Amino acid sequence: MSVTLRFNLAQDLYDAFPAIREDLSADPTDQQSLEFMSELTASATPENAVTFCAYLLPRRESVWWGFQCVSLFPEILAPDDPGFLQIAENWVRQPEESERNVALNAAMDVEEKTPAVWIALAAGWSGGSMLAENMSPVPPPSHLTAKAVNIALLSTLAIVDTASRREILKNFVDIGAQLASGE
Repeated sequence: MSVTLRFNLAQDLYDAFPAIREDLSADPTDQQSLEFMSELTASATPENAVTFCAYLLPRRESVWWGFQCVSLFPEILAPDDPGFLQIAENWVRQPEESERNVALNAAMDVEEKTPAVWIALAAGWSGGSMLAENMSPVPPPSHLTAKAVNIALLSTLAIVDTASRREILKNFVDIGAQLASGE
């Protein structure tokens, strides 16, 4: 999957997504986005780098990134989680409305939102309507996919071994940076 960096400067991303301030405590700068994300990774609050990357990537790539990161830890998955990850992967590979609806409906029907369910929600909120097909369409806000991926990855980090958390977080950000730069 090849992408072009959507926002060259960190400030550009903040300008495009004011809602990021709900999730990210770092103030924007005029730095290049990937440089800014790298500094966030090295900061006292490296989780901000995960959040920034979730918003930096286009929706489809963000879902793919989340899928890849959560899939690294099969030991933390609930019994139904592989199915949710498969649904999200199906949408990434075939980003059609029917696949998006499958992801949305499956994830909305679950009471307990695991990281895998959040990835499916991210796919479901990538466009179309947030409501069931038989209801009047309500487009999801443009930041909901990023918010869902962010929740999925931060939830995953909360579950993994504490001693490895910072290294795992850096790995997540490295994967996201590769996607963001089109590598």
